[in-house]
Amino acid sequence: MKIRQECSLARLHANSKRVILANSPELKFVNALCSGLVDEAVGYFREKKLFGNHPPVVDAPYGRFEGLSEIRKFAEGWLDTFNAQSASVLPVVQTRANGRSVSEVVINFVVDGQINQVPMFVVGDLRTPDTLDEVRMYCHFTYVPGLTAYRKPIFTPAHLEMGDPALLSGAVREYYEALHHVPSVDVDRIMGSIGKDCIFGGYEPIKDVQHDLDSYKKDIRSKFEHMKTYIPSCVGMRYERITDDNVTCVIEWVHIVSEKGQKELARISLSGISAYERGEDGLLCAIRICDYANYERTIDWTKTPVSKEEAMQMNFVKEFPEGVGRKRQDRMYEY
Repeated sequence: MKIRQECSLARLHANSKRVILANSPELKFVNALCSGLVDEAVGYFREKKLFGNHPPVVDAPYGRFEGLSEIRKFAEGWLDTFNAQSASVLPVVQTRANGRSVSEVVINFVVDGQINQVPMFVVGDLRTPDTLDEVRMYCHFTYVPGLTAYRKPIFTPAHLEMGDPALLSGAVREYYEALHHVPSVDVDRIMGSIGKDCIFGGYEPIKDVQHDLDSYKKDIRSKFEHMKTYIPSCVGMRYERITDDNVTCVIEWVHIVSEKGQKELARISLSGISAYERGEDGLLCAIRICDYANYERTIDWTKTPVSKEEAMQMNFVKEFPEGVGRKRQDRMYEY
C-alpha cells in the first residue's frame, strides 16, 4: 500500500536491541483503538482511579475525555478523527519507570487506500501491571485533520518556576541546567552533554524524509543558538512528569511565558513532551521533542477550548527570569 504521508520516527530510532513489552496496557490500549475494539479499549480503565476518587482520563491532542463514557466516545471516534478506515501500530521505543509506561509509536492510518503515518507518544499512568488510570497522547497538530496549534496545559503547576534540574540526572540534568541557564541558554554546555552522532527529531512534520534523515545529525548547534534568543527570557519549561529508565528520560512539561514572550513572539503556555536518550558514553544520543513551538501565530481561536485571553493568562509571569527564573537558578547552585 502506498505511503502518502511518511514520518521519520521509525527510520531514525528503531533498533532491534530495544526491549518493548507488548503486553504493556498503554500499548494494548492503542492497539485496541486501531483495531476498532472499543470494549477492549475501555476495559483497561475502571470507574474511578485507584486513589483520590477521580475519573479515569484520556487526554489527546484534540480533547480531554474523563470517565468511562467519555473514554468510550473517544475510542468510538478514533478512526474518524483521522479520516481513516483502519489503522495499525508500530512500536518504536518504550520507557517504563516511575509507575508509568511510555510507548513511542508510529500509527499507520489507512485513508482512502493510502497510509498516513503519525508518530505519537502514548503515556500510560499504570493502575496495575494490566490496567490504566490515565493515558496522555501527544502528536504534532498537523497530523490531525482540522486541528489548530493549541494544546491546553494538561497540568497545573504548583509554582510558576522553571523545572528544577536537580530532579534529573546525568546528561539530562546537564542539558537542562544549560537550557535554563540565566540570562540565556548556555550553548557550549549543551553541546558538551550531546554525543557527536546525536539525532535530533522524529516527531515534527516533514516534507522530504531522506533530506531530513541526512540533516538530523547536522546543525544541532544552530537549533540551540536559536533557542538562546528566547530561552529563558521569553519562555521556560516546567516539567510535571518524569519517566526515566536510566537510558531514556521522558519529560512531560508545560510552558511558563513572560510578558516579553507574549509581546515579541506571541508565545502562550502549551503542553509538550520530550525524550532524551543516553548513549553508552553517557552523553545524549537522541533528543525527541513533540510540541507546537513557533506555530502560535497560526492558531485559529475559534477552534480552541478556551479563548485567547484565557490562554494568555495561563502560566503567565510578568518578569522572567529576573524574578522567578533567577530565584530558581540561584537555588540550583546552593548545595
